[in-house]
Amino acid sequence: MDFKQLEKQYRDELLQNVIPFWLEKSQDKEYGGYFTCLDRQGNVFDTDKFIWLQGREVWFFAMLYNRVEKRQEWLDCAIQGAEFLKKYGHDGNLNWYFSLDRQGNPLVEPYNIFSYTFATMAFGQLSIATGNQEYADIAKRTFDIILSKQDNPKGKWSKAYPGTRSLKNFALPMILCNLALEIEPLLDEAFIEKTMDTCIHEVMDVFLRPELGGIVVENVNADGSLSDTFEGRQLTPGHAIEAMWFIMDLGKRLNRPELIEKAVQTTLKMIDYGWDKQYGGIYYFMDRKGCPPQQLEWDQKLWWVHIETLISLIKGYQLTGNKECLQWFEKVHHYTWEHFKDPKHREWWGYLNRQGEVLLDLKGGKWKGCFHVPRGLYQVWKTIAMING
Repeated sequence: MDFKQLEKQYRDELLQNVIPFWLEKSQDKEYGGYFTCLDRQGNVFDTDKFIWLQGREVWFFAMLYNRVEKRQEWLDCAIQGAEFLKKYGHDGNLNWYFSLDRQGNPLVEPYNIFSYTFATMAFGQLSIATGNQEYADIAKRTFDIILSKQDNPKGKWSKAYPGTRSLKNFALPMILCNLALEIEPLLDEAFIEKTMDTCIHEVMDVFLRPELGGIVVENVNADGSLSDTFEGRQLTPGHAIEAMWFIMDLGKRLNRPELIEKAVQTTLKMIDYGWDKQYGGIYYFMDRKGCPPQQLEWDQKLWWVHIETLISLIKGYQLTGNKECLQWFEKVHHYTWEHFKDPKHREWWGYLNRQGEVLLDLKGGKWKGCFHVPRGLYQVWKTIAMING
C-alpha cells in the first residue's frame, strides 16, 4: 500500500469534505446545539436533539481545535453546542436527558448512560481548549455520576425485573477505557490509573472469553459467567473491535506491550469471525452459538463498525508490525470507501443491507452524527502519519 497516498486520502476527506459538512449543515444558529437528522444533501429532516450526539459533536470540534489546528470556527462550534448542553441538557443535577426538542425542552428522561459519557468527553475536551474551569467541573462531576451508576446504568428506568437475570453489558466498561484517557488531565493520577486497570480487567478478562476461542461477548451474568440467552449469546463484532483500539491506546499509555499484542490478536479474531464471507463487510450482530439473532437488522453493514475496524487494524500494524493487520486493513479499506462514501455529496452513508446496497441515504439521524466518520478519518490519518514518520 502507498502510505503517503493513504495519509493524504484520509486527511483530505476529513478536512475538505466531512468537517465542512457538519460545520455548515448541523449548527442550529437560532436555538443553539446541533441538528443531526440530515438527509443526503445535508438538509434537516427532523429537529429533535439527542444528547449523546450533541456531546459527541462538542467533543469532536474541541478535539480538532486542540490537536489539529487552532481554528476559531472549530472552537466557536464546540462552545455554542456546549452552552446549549449546559443550559438544557440535564435536570440541574447533571442527570443528562436522552433527547430534547429543538428549543431545548426535555423529551426523553436520563435513562441512557451514554448521554453522560459523551457529556463528560465534551466538557473535558472543551475545558482543555478554553481553560474554562466550569467546563472541567461539569466533566469531573458527570464522570463521578457515571462511576456511581456502573452497576445499574439505567437506574429507575431499567426495564429488567430485579433479581431474576442480572446481566452486565460490555458497552460501559468499553467506553470507560476511552473516557479514562480522554479526561486524564482533569483527574488525580492514582484514581485514573485505578480506573484504567478496572476497565482493562473488565474488557480483557470478563467479556473476552478464552473458552470461546478468544471472542468478545456483549453480555455476561453478574458473576461473570456466560448466559445462554439471546443477550448472553449476542456478539457485536464492531463493538469488540472498537474496544481493542482503546485497549491498544491504554497499552501504549501504560507501557504494556503484552496488552497491545492481546488487543491485536483479539481484533484479528473478531474481524475473521464477523466478516461476511459471501458479500463482504462485517455483520452488525451475531449469535455465538449460531442461533437466529434477536435483532432483525443483524446482517446490515454499518458505517461505524467498518470505520472503527480500520482504526484498530492500522493501530495494530503501527504498534506491532503485524502483517495480518495490514492485509485486513487493505480489505476493509476498499470495502468501506467503495460502499460508504457518497460519490456525489459530502459525508458518508451509514446503513447498507447485507449485499452492500444503501438502505437509508441519510447522513445523520438519531444514532449517526458527527462522530465515527470524522473521528475515524482523524485516527487513521494520524496513525498512518506515524508510520510515514
